[in-house]
Amino acid sequence: QVQFVESGGGLVEVGGSLRLSCAVSGLTFIRHNMGWYRRAPGQAREFLARIHRNGGNPYYERPIKGRFTISRDNTKNTVYLQMNDLRPEDTAVYYCNTDPPQQGAWGQGTQVTVSS
Repeated sequence: QVQFVESGGGLVEVGGSLRLSCAVSGLTFIRHNMGWYRRAPGQAREFLARIHRNGGNPYYERPIKGRFTISRDNTKNTVYLQMNDLRPEDTAVYYCNTDPPQQGAWGQGTQVTVSS
């Protein structure tokens, strides 16, 4: 059974930083590109970033480019999202999953709230 367990969210002021982690189990981690996603209140879940299975070729969607950094540790089956210069519009529940995502295997996510 595939599991994604996200952590590291919280309440932060505008301009602050957070580092999210996602522990992955139930699949061969090194065989999968990984992604981060988020769902803001009242909106659909959106894709944010991906990282190749070998840790290279990071890709970022425009809203987070230059502020967020995706990374992974294949020895720990964990993917990270370093978030800097946070803005109120970054308030959302953040999820990790493979890219493309394993439908039906979404974790509970981790809440990030940016106060102005």
